[in-house]
Amino acid sequence: MESDLALARGAALTGAAVGLRYFATVARLPRERKSDGSVVTEADRAVEAAIRKVLADARPDDVVLGEEAGQTGRGSRRWIVDPIDGTALFVAGDNRWLVLVALEEAGEVIVGVAAVPAQGELWWAQRGGGAFQAGFSGLTPTDQRRITVAGGRPDILRGSRLGVIPTDDALVQAEREMLAPLSAVASVVPWDTHAALLVACGQLDLAVQVRGQIWDYAATSVIVEEAGGRFSGLDGHTRPSPGPALFARSGPMHAAALRLLT
Repeated sequence: MESDLALARGAALTGAAVGLRYFATVARLPRERKSDGSVVTEADRAVEAAIRKVLADARPDDVVLGEEAGQTGRGSRRWIVDPIDGTALFVAGDNRWLVLVALEEAGEVIVGVAAVPAQGELWWAQRGGGAFQAGFSGLTPTDQRRITVAGGRPDILRGSRLGVIPTDDALVQAEREMLAPLSAVASVVPWDTHAALLVACGQLDLAVQVRGQIWDYAATSVIVEEAGGRFSGLDGHTRPSPGPALFARSGPMHAAALRLLT
């Protein structure tokens, strides 16, 4: 039987291929609005459907939770899918959108995969097995390399490298006020790949995602943790849940940033 990690990678890359076909003609893609005001398109639904088929064919007894189609099935193993993370980026023709697939078992995320299809990059982790980055060709990862958070840097906030998700132009005033104590001491830097993934590979020290749901965090949380970093909501809980979240390269930096944010 195919391993859970291999299945998650295959599902994410299958979704990535579907997403790229829509991205090639995104200027002609109709946009809709969900009840929360966020953008959704046919591409979101098609990517999720493709991922769900891969998972259902291989693990028909598992639960699947997807952003677009909700939760189906019953059991202790749950696949968590964000078919296009960053739909606003996607429809704007920005190449930073992701496809996220994670597996949760008995309440713990044990596998996470993040594909950045338009950049040809793939990131993944399995609990206890480390975190990795690779390119990809079709459904095959290439040039696999293990990643870790930045080492050899002092665990202080002043001058640390901070990524904020979403970008500044998409923040509301309350979110800017929440971030202000941390951004006053850290250096907010732009990100060309999801900021949490840059924490995982050592290019950032901290990342704050000011809003999100479990499907936004499930995959990236385990990738950052397996790279040696820390993840939690602003309530300190380490299980992905709705609301803002903090990623950090070390425990001391996570604790210090959390004090400022709360």
